[in-house]
Amino acid sequence: MSRLSDPRVPCGPGPLALLLLLLLGPSSVLTISFHLPVNSRKCLREEIHKDLLVTGEYEITDQSGGAGGLRTHLKITDSAGHILYSKEDATKGKFAFTTEDYDMFEACFESKGTGRTPDQLVILDMKHGVEAKNYEEIAKVEKLKPLEVELRRLEDLSESIVNDFAYMKKREEEMRDTNESTNTRVLYFSIFSMFCLIGLATWQVFYLRRFFKAKKLIE
Repeated sequence: MSRLSDPRVPCGPGPLALLLLLLLGPSSVLTISFHLPVNSRKCLREEIHKDLLVTGEYEITDQSGGAGGLRTHLKITDSAGHILYSKEDATKGKFAFTTEDYDMFEACFESKGTGRTPDQLVILDMKHGVEAKNYEEIAKVEKLKPLEVELRRLEDLSESIVNDFAYMKKREEEMRDTNESTNTRVLYFSIFSMFCLIGLATWQVFYLRRFFKAKKLIE
């Protein structure tokens, strides 16, 4: 005896599944594009948290047709000047690195050439954290089912949010400690200034008193 589906039971995805799909849907990726004049340098900076995977793709379109020997150099560094990625005569490629600490990272494009040549069009796409992970490759390596992959993405996203909140809490504590330290220093400085003013006023009174006595203006 075959079983028939109850028409009262919905066959499509439930509200929870739809919510998960909305949360785990592809996030918008910001692609930065700009024009790079010849013999100029442009840098992009971004603050990135600790222990995060950073990936990126770049494409530099030479609109001069090879005239003027135009060459572009790409270099990615941290605030200490450590080179994380460097490419001479860059045209198109990918890069990846993992951050060791919360830092400011800088990607610089430098164009060198001779003569009058059109500006180069630079397209840069950078991802970090959950967005930088290739979940299709992870699914192939670990043989995960589609639902397991989405759960893995949700787990990584939740961990990223928790880390962000922990970092914001730490920054708030640091700022509070800084404010309290500044207020204490301002208080001590105010007390010191008050004693200095009192001492100066007392010295002026005694000095003027001696001066007027010497001039026999007062007894």
